[in-house]
Amino acid sequence: MKARLPQGYTAPRNNMSSMIKQAQKMQEQMEKAQEEINAKEYSTTVGGGVVEIKMTGDKVLRSITLKPEIVDPEAIEDLQDLIVSGVNEVLRKVEEETEGRMNEISGGLNIPGLF
Repeated sequence: MKARLPQGYTAPRNNMSSMIKQAQKMQEQMEKAQEEINAKEYSTTVGGGVVEIKMTGDKVLRSITLKPEIVDPEAIEDLQDLIVSGVNEVLRKVEEETEGRMNEISGGLNIPGLF
């Protein structure tokens, strides 16, 4: 007795070739997403809005804006702390979006060193 294949059955394509093409497509999508993230500007405010930090997605600090009321010669340490806090917060936003976008593309697959 001869085994019969179901009607409409086609042999699977070369699985390795398909995986390579899929990986290349994912890499292209990740590169595009990274370019979009790099071009975007992120901002945050700290200290109740008296310090605003703006940074690009490729982590270039664009501006720090201070409200006049924060500039008190006796509060220099507070000002420095707010600036550090703001820079760290905006960096966290960039990292969070980068990770989220890459997870969308990779389907949550964690590939060390990929981004």
